[in-house]
Amino acid sequence: MVSMIPVAELRAHLYGDGEVALMDVREMGQIAAGHILFSAPLPYSIFEVRLPELVPDLAVPLVLVDEGDGVAGRAAVRAEAMGYSDVAVLDGGVGAWAAAGYELFDGVNVPSKVFGELIEHAADTPRMPAEEVARRQAAGERMVIVDGRPLDEYRKMNIPGAVCCPNGELALRIDALAREPDTTVVVNCAGRTRSIIGAQTLIDVGIPNPVYALENGTQGWTLAGLDLEFGNDSDLAPDGPGAEARRGTARELAARHGVTTLGRDDLAAWIADTQRTLYLFDVRDATDRAADSTEIVALRDQHGVVHAPGGQLVQATDRWVGVRGARIVVLDTEGLRAPVIAAWLARLGHDVAVLEGGLAALEGLAARLVPGPSTIDPLPTLSVDELEGALATTQVIDLRSSAAFRAGHVPGSFWSSRPRVGYVAGRGLHVLIADDSVVAALAANDLRAAGIGEILLLEGGIDAWQAAGLPMDQTPMSPPDAERIDFIFHTHDRHSGNLAASQAYLDWEVGLIARLHPDERAVFRV
Repeated sequence: MVSMIPVAELRAHLYGDGEVALMDVREMGQIAAGHILFSAPLPYSIFEVRLPELVPDLAVPLVLVDEGDGVAGRAAVRAEAMGYSDVAVLDGGVGAWAAAGYELFDGVNVPSKVFGELIEHAADTPRMPAEEVARRQAAGERMVIVDGRPLDEYRKMNIPGAVCCPNGELALRIDALAREPDTTVVVNCAGRTRSIIGAQTLIDVGIPNPVYALENGTQGWTLAGLDLEFGNDSDLAPDGPGAEARRGTARELAARHGVTTLGRDDLAAWIADTQRTLYLFDVRDATDRAADSTEIVALRDQHGVVHAPGGQLVQATDRWVGVRGARIVVLDTEGLRAPVIAAWLARLGHDVAVLEGGLAALEGLAARLVPGPSTIDPLPTLSVDELEGALATTQVIDLRSSAAFRAGHVPGSFWSSRPRVGYVAGRGLHVLIADDSVVAALAANDLRAAGIGEILLLEGGIDAWQAAGLPMDQTPMSPPDAERIDFIFHTHDRHSGNLAASQAYLDWEVGLIARLHPDERAVFRV
């Protein structure tokens, strides 16, 4: 019998002194429609895959949240089978939380976006409207626009003339972009948060230049009637010449915000402490990580160091950290990026430290025991030819995104996701189509629980079906929007020229602070 936990008891856990992992196991569309602020998203579709990463301690109190529809109970059974010993389900799901008078927040990565708004208010981070940036550009003033997003986002669309330098890299690379102290630096993202955090990072590490956040990012740019560039293939900015001299400032910044600096013996003690959850994050950009020596790679693997690029770790902390109250250690190789990111994580309310000597200092420490991924048996497959021949007597279930299904699918197939796969089950042979064979294997477990015995996976997926020249159905309105629990409708087309959606999104960000409960506001150290 799965243990149920009422709202009041969960709140006591969530805002108490101990550790707790609050996992929202609904699909991302449901989560984005309204969730508990400090829950971490862990859709049931990939539950067993990501749970060990988010919650590496099998003994930590683990609370699962759903719509009150039984999905969390199914996930709880899976978690207990994986060895988690203290598992509960929020009684009544998110509906009970709302009925108790507490806010459900729409959107994703909301704690970090609330935090950005709090920082702007507290620090009075300078900002510059898009019209003024464009005017200065046209006038030929000495100015550099720095895009604080990851390279893949930058390459989708960027402000003309902007250079990609993700927020986690700013302290290391800014001098290569703004070599003269009178060069104005404007940091942008797609909305508000990373513009604010990036600009404030440069101010906090003491660069002499005038620094501004681009007000409302690329969305503010388009709302001002200005054009973006698309498909930029530029690379990251190089390392800057002043990075070495900035280490001391970064350490002072981290210490000022309560970040602990660990020696090797200190970290050894933390590793040995079985009463606390411990995360080790490499906060460098992927380009640096890819160049690591074999010795550093071995150390990373031995200690379960997870790659979490610093700017994104601050922007989307709930993607990597599932346990509130856990210890976090951030690492780099040069002693600059880690303390800067640690300072932000501390202000976000986390217990965070930096290892003196970085990744190389892991050498000689006892290996850290981290849970491995669940063993997931692959499904047997059948070929496109075999499916074509058996299509009339086969139940085909498509587990790809609802958007992909609408665009094209095997005739007669049904769209579903793992939480609801039993609802479309029929009789006889069932064939699954998926972009990820692991996702299919997990869904097959739920089909078996629904009494389905013969389940196969289409070899090569939908690509193989198309390559064989076989017919595809397109259903622009099926599944209907009401059933698309995987799709994030939260002003989803704000980057596609829908100016009303852009404005609605920016208004949402600005309004987040007013929605905070005092308990929630107290988590942030701003």
